[in-house]
Amino acid sequence: MFMTVNDNELYYEIHGNPDGETIFFIHGAPGLGDCRSDIKAFSALGDDYQLVFMDMRGSGRSEGKPPFTHEQWTADIEEVRKKLVGKPIKILGGSYGGFLTLEYVLRYPDSVTHVLLRDTAPSNEFDHLSVDRALESNLPGITEEMLHKLFEGRVDSNEELKEMFAAIQPLYTVEYDEAAVKERIDSIFYRYETHNFAFSENKPNFNLVKDLHKIKVPTLVTVGRHDWVTPVVCSEIIAEHVPNSKLVIFENSGHSPHAEENEDYLKLVRQFLQENK
Repeated sequence: MFMTVNDNELYYEIHGNPDGETIFFIHGAPGLGDCRSDIKAFSALGDDYQLVFMDMRGSGRSEGKPPFTHEQWTADIEEVRKKLVGKPIKILGGSYGGFLTLEYVLRYPDSVTHVLLRDTAPSNEFDHLSVDRALESNLPGITEEMLHKLFEGRVDSNEELKEMFAAIQPLYTVEYDEAAVKERIDSIFYRYETHNFAFSENKPNFNLVKDLHKIKVPTLVTVGRHDWVTPVVCSEIIAEHVPNSKLVIFENSGHSPHAEENEDYLKLVRQFLQENK
């Protein structure tokens, strides 16, 4: 379905129990990601909860009117919340979606009852670790020049973005499924302008560490032990600074424990929400 939010058409889907409490899911990888992977991973929660998935402005099937700032993206989330729910929500964000989830609860603290974070970071302080890890992999197609171009938001086209993203895929999971990855790579809605803005304009100034203590709601922080792009230390810092938080490390996952260890991940989410009613 589509709705107009802040003068931009957003794609969204509602799944699950219409009488249940609402969880919003915020995808990562602006210009690359969309809500499909979260739908696949989290739909089972729909037995108990109403699940709201959306493609963020400039990603997936949503319209791409600038700006692609954190302020705009969080304002879009808030407007969707008002239109669809009208009361406080639980919110789960992964990777770059975790950046936005943290910003959202800080900007709109009265709109959130629970925060769930997956493989994300509170700042750009550890980006160099990602670059080092990628270079150490010696994977074909990965060069220092390519990584800096990707991480600094200097991609020239959708075709180049696809080539770059395909090259780094083996880094993301503990077990690499080449056929599944190829299918996913070919299904992505590539939006290089969105990616470039996020990584050239937003990311260099991203640092929420000094504000994390302001988050008062129950917060679940999860990360895969082998995550290359938002390594474990990033989640440890979040958990250290958010007062009412719980950190869980998934030992057999990379950047996507919600997919790599799906059954255990969903069990943890259910348990956390039940224990923190």
